[in-house]
Amino acid sequence: MSAMEEIDLSACCQSCGACCGYSQNWPRFSIESDEELAAIPEALVNDRQSGMRCEGDRCAALQGEIGQATACGIYAVRPEVCRTCMPGDAECAMARRKFKLPAIEPI
Repeated sequence: MSAMEEIDLSACCQSCGACCGYSQNWPRFSIESDEELAAIPEALVNDRQSGMRCEGDRCAALQGEIGQATACGIYAVRPEVCRTCMPGDAECAMARRKFKLPAIEPI
């Protein structure tokens, strides 16, 4: 993969954000260590301590407008499930369909 393709994929995510607004059950914690969980601001953790706090289906850490321009407010310490979602994978495609965004070709 060329550097240009990597930049294009990053731009896809920053103009999308669909995975961060798909479901309140999506931004969950799974294999994070206690130290990794402690790095996530407490105000952004749900009441059950099982994942990120959401406003409806939208993760509270998501900034911007889905499908336009978005960013993660805790990108450096985001949960593992957020790190593993890749542009064009099954989860990405499912989330993009919810927001009627065109599919991304898998990497």
